[in-house]
Amino acid sequence: MSKLLHKAVRQKSETAYLVYQQHLANRPVNVLRDLIEFTSDRAPIPVGRVEPALSIVKRFCTGGMSLGAISRETHEAIAIAMNRLGGKSNSGEGGEDPIRWSPLTDVVDGYSPTLPHLKGLQNGDTATSAIKQVASGRFGVTPTFLANADQLEIKIAQGAKPGEGGQLPGKKVSAYIARLRNSKPGVPLISPPPHHDIYSIEDLAQLIYDLHQVNPRAKVSVKLVAEAGIGTVASGVAKGNADIIQISGHDGGTGASPVSSIKHAGGPWELGLTESHQTLISNGLRERVILRVDGGFKSGFDVLMAAAMGADEYGFGSVAMIATGCVMARICHTNNCPVGVASQREELRARFPGVPGDLVNYFLYVAEEVRGMLAQLGYEKLDDVIGHTELLKPRDVSLMKTQHLDLSYILSNVGLPKWSSTVIRNQEVHSNGPVLDDTLLSDPEVANAIDNETVVNKSVKIYNVDRAVCGRIAGTIAKKYGDTGFAGQVNLTFTGSAGQSFACFLTPGMNIRLVGEANDYVGKGMAGGEVVVTPEENPGFAPEDATIVGNTCLYGATGGQLFVRGKAGERFAVRNSLAEAVVEGAGDHSCEYMTGGCVVVLGKVGRNVAAGMTGGLAYILDEDNTLIPKVNKEIVKIQRVVAPVGQMQLKNLIEAHVEKTGSSKGAEILKEWDTYLPLFWQLVPPSEEDTPEACADYEETTSGQITLQSA
Repeated sequence: MSKLLHKAVRQKSETAYLVYQQHLANRPVNVLRDLIEFTSDRAPIPVGRVEPALSIVKRFCTGGMSLGAISRETHEAIAIAMNRLGGKSNSGEGGEDPIRWSPLTDVVDGYSPTLPHLKGLQNGDTATSAIKQVASGRFGVTPTFLANADQLEIKIAQGAKPGEGGQLPGKKVSAYIARLRNSKPGVPLISPPPHHDIYSIEDLAQLIYDLHQVNPRAKVSVKLVAEAGIGTVASGVAKGNADIIQISGHDGGTGASPVSSIKHAGGPWELGLTESHQTLISNGLRERVILRVDGGFKSGFDVLMAAAMGADEYGFGSVAMIATGCVMARICHTNNCPVGVASQREELRARFPGVPGDLVNYFLYVAEEVRGMLAQLGYEKLDDVIGHTELLKPRDVSLMKTQHLDLSYILSNVGLPKWSSTVIRNQEVHSNGPVLDDTLLSDPEVANAIDNETVVNKSVKIYNVDRAVCGRIAGTIAKKYGDTGFAGQVNLTFTGSAGQSFACFLTPGMNIRLVGEANDYVGKGMAGGEVVVTPEENPGFAPEDATIVGNTCLYGATGGQLFVRGKAGERFAVRNSLAEAVVEGAGDHSCEYMTGGCVVVLGKVGRNVAAGMTGGLAYILDEDNTLIPKVNKEIVKIQRVVAPVGQMQLKNLIEAHVEKTGSSKGAEILKEWDTYLPLFWQLVPPSEEDTPEACADYEETTSGQITLQSA
């Protein structure tokens, strides 16, 4: 199949594409749509009356394939091709190089010094992915990444392996990939399954809210898996204010997963799409969301089939890779791809044969195939067939194993949306409504500080209905200056009880103080700046004994500092990449999946500490000798703080904590430093064992300077 497709797209040969189509049509029955065919009561019309291919391709998207699972060449070629067509490519969960966000202006003879490894380029090409994925693990997600997206996709699960997070073998984590993901080369990357921050539909609605907050211009999509019951989930997602629902079938492949993960899981997209479409219509929610579907799409037949079942947009994964050069060697996970499509090895990537034009040709062929079929059925545009299941009928297939299949559910109809698919696709981005951040951004002093990089100090009252506060300010700064370019200071002091996601996605230059308490997700995704949470004066309780921030704080943080005078809830610093934090106690699963940064806990923690922690350091005070049984020992090593640099790091963070929060617990530790230091345990993952903070006999460098690990 891949050879036939290569011939069609490289030689721009329609006859070769017809042979490819024929090959697909003659394959054995193996998916539900093979049991269905089209029927129409209309007379065929000339193809010239059907909507143009260039309008159809705007509905096409490519799958969420991360840079890391596939090579830089493939990832960028796919993005450039989709941008030429007006379709959408998907970043996958691995961040994106900012060099890709500007249109190319330096192309000569198909080559550009900006992207020297690609050929077949044109001036005006952009290698940005229109859809940027925010996976549960949030690798490479920074405020600037979010602020530069046209769409943001929350990956609840992967169609090919629902219930598992993404996985990237260590040998595919090159220095470039590690830089984009804020991790270490050679260390395997595991994305947690989504239940780590999304226990319920309310948590998902909160993440949708956070993303609308940080980038109010981007539509938010939620990627669900075609499994029984998806209709109920889809309804919840639509009520949670998502703009798009992506339904992934089990057919998809994945370039970085064990075989055991991608067999025997998920369901066919035909069932998932039908259930979602019908349930949304029954609940009066279908107009609120665009339905996008993917999973094993290979041709215009698949597109039209999905359209008749109710989908507005269509995703292509593996076949887009084949069009750009993949030969289906099926060794993606080994880093040995013979044509450099799914490898990070330089010598293999040099063999990459694809050019963006190949994928453009493929999608135009698919669109022309769709046009031909629409003309046969007597319809002028896709809008006229979307959701019209009366155009489908069971195909006469003489196979024993399919004789007792009842297709009536897929062929049934519960009605049509009130609006056409085009109107649904072109509606405005759903809004969070009036928010505290808008009030702050409209304040002339704050606006001036952001525009002219000056300093502003403000005090504001906050209530627990104020959610994701500071997120929109951070998005505004990130869009203008990037993650590190802002030289001004926005110093905000809030008093009261903050809602969820307080100080999310902060950028450097934002110093946020909260006098009161906060809910879940404090400092989620922060990339810089500082957050201080402290109770009000004379609270009437011992601050170090009380919980003052909620669960899952610092989730996916890539920088900055957090100081909390009091305890945190569960999953503190989950997937922290580079932030530093001091807290006076934490619940279960703290430091889970950490890949960098430093966490200091001046009190008791719950069970399962440091599960999946592959980077960063944790210092935990253990006054009553109860910590050891609570640590998950699969990865980390537990040791006393013996390295002088580690002792210095610990003391400096506690000193900063006391200075910023007035912590009495911290002050007592500093006063009796020699007594308390031997009571701290240091948790060290293998990737940190030879750093000066963790290694007592660390060799000094030739200049006599000790090299500090970047915090």
